[in-house]
Amino acid sequence: MNFDFSDDQNQLRDAVQRWVEKAYTFERRKGIVAAGGFSREVYGELAELGLCGLCVPDTHDGMGMGAIEAMVVMEQLGAGLVLEPLIQCLISSAVLTQFAPAEVQAQWLPRIASGEALVVLAQQERGQRYQLERCASKAISSPDKYAVTATKNIVPAGDQSAAYLVSALLDGQLALFLVEPTASGVGCRGYGTQDDSRAADVTFENAPATLLTRNGLAALELAADVGIAAACAQGVGVMDKTLLITAEYLNTRKQFGVAVGSFQALRHRMADMKMALELARSMSYYASLKLGAPPEERRAALARAKVQLGQSMRFVGQQAVQLHGGIGVTDEYIVSHYFKKLTQLEINFGDTLHHLGEVSARMTETAGVFA
Repeated sequence: MNFDFSDDQNQLRDAVQRWVEKAYTFERRKGIVAAGGFSREVYGELAELGLCGLCVPDTHDGMGMGAIEAMVVMEQLGAGLVLEPLIQCLISSAVLTQFAPAEVQAQWLPRIASGEALVVLAQQERGQRYQLERCASKAISSPDKYAVTATKNIVPAGDQSAAYLVSALLDGQLALFLVEPTASGVGCRGYGTQDDSRAADVTFENAPATLLTRNGLAALELAADVGIAAACAQGVGVMDKTLLITAEYLNTRKQFGVAVGSFQALRHRMADMKMALELARSMSYYASLKLGAPPEERRAALARAKVQLGQSMRFVGQQAVQLHGGIGVTDEYIVSHYFKKLTQLEINFGDTLHHLGEVSARMTETAGVFA
């Protein structure tokens, strides 16, 4: 099997890498954090690069690319700690393309691709504990009209979005709706998160909504799996850069007249970090390749990938801080921000323990050593 990237994929990666290095410096990022954690200007630059429409079909003015291209892009955005939630573009593109009626696709996909509209998933609720099928939100219907009553928490960039993908129970069955923030009955409270990005708690009180699909669980599972694959790729990029920064520090910091990077014990710890990174990279590839598999196979594969990524991200982040010493947790030094990002990515779309349970639940009677 050939795991080499194509020329187009390499060029895409290089273009995003150049933009991150030149246009998204740590100083610019600190300014964005101080302003609230989201920059409309930066989001526009991502759109100009074509990244907002990366997985939007070309029939709707997108680039029509796939999971591998998305993985390549997310690695580079992770390396730059880019705050703007491109993951949400990938999620909304996939969900609308596969589940929304044709007229909704025609209305929203071109706007997503151009960067005009940020459409985000509003699915998390208190007490849900990563279980997609658990939902307290309600929807009611009348002839050709729907209304949603819900409270959704930690909605990414929720106070910056043009529409929400909202899960709610319709006639006792989980369904998915599109709701605009300007609709009556919608309230939003934005705030910063631990990794310096932006989120919001959004309330809906009989808010007018557009039904996307009555098969809401299947749509949410796809959304979660696309999100997991993107988060895995982003985590690989974050770990890549964390490892590089740590190696540079060890080769610069001196004790007893020599660089601490020459100490054998620290070299062994760096080797362990590299091993954790490469295990994560291989599972990130696996996750992206499995996005096109049948739902049951896809769900199992993405859970496996998230377990390994969770373990690797926690290990690499903690080791980086310990190898830096006290400076590793100061806000002024960049590695602390990589550590925070890795910590938050570990719990996004389900933490390691949740997905370990998912892997276990999907094991069959033939999975044992005596099979």
